[in-house]
Amino acid sequence: MELKATRYEVDDGIATITLHRPDRLNAWTGRMHTEYRWCVGQAENDPEVRVVVVTGAGRGFCAGADAAALEGHIEKGGYDPGTPDDMANPGYGIRDEFDANFAFHFGLSKPVIAAINGPAAGVGLALACYADLRFAAAGAKLTTAHGKLGLPAEYGLSWVLPRLMGVTHANDLLLSSRAILAEEAAQMGLLNRVVEGAELMDVTYGYARDLIRNVSPASMRATKRQIAADLHGDVGTSVRESERLLREMMTGTDYKEGVKAFVEKRQPKFGPLDEGTPR
Repeated sequence: MELKATRYEVDDGIATITLHRPDRLNAWTGRMHTEYRWCVGQAENDPEVRVVVVTGAGRGFCAGADAAALEGHIEKGGYDPGTPDDMANPGYGIRDEFDANFAFHFGLSKPVIAAINGPAAGVGLALACYADLRFAAAGAKLTTAHGKLGLPAEYGLSWVLPRLMGVTHANDLLLSSRAILAEEAAQMGLLNRVVEGAELMDVTYGYARDLIRNVSPASMRATKRQIAADLHGDVGTSVRESERLLREMMTGTDYKEGVKAFVEKRQPKFGPLDEGTPR
């Protein structure tokens, strides 16, 4: 695919997807959505990729829907996503609940880290919320934005925000659509870390490299999907599923290498994700 609104690169096991419309603070369009899903699919299908980092070009992460697109919905008399019917579907096929826009992140086998380098509004905030981890530059502004446009909470934010930060804080952001700075978002539990903007990518890549060095890819996939599935389930199901995975994964190569490295007091040497390991 020819990438016009995004950039995609892989280095040392880390795939970086950059939203790339810096003159528009990386405002979201149908083209960007299509390209983003294609990039995620590339990372998901590449056995050498262990972690995905999503960030924005220039001063912003993603300032929400492009103003021209918003006006276009009015002209067309209703919502038009501006996307083709044959978009990539990474993360689909794992659970029915995940087969939807942005929810597909829960079906991915690799962790996604959002490096929020500037404003994240509306759909941009939703994208960050569906990442597994969120690091932000100090002073970055975040807002749900929809209330001031006469719209509902976008892309399941009414589901995901309460689970990330609790109902009290989520109600504040969803009902008021007020803008908050990264520092307040971290206090609310929405962000994992806030750092100076110049340090953001170094901190993000450093964390990603630690994951690659220390965590088995089979364990990463299983744990990530356990977390997502348990958000939809009950504790008994969670325990039984963890026991099933324990039995199966103890027969895998990552478990053998992990135990050997632990006994020998050395860094484990995990290879690419073995597609024979449990899903």
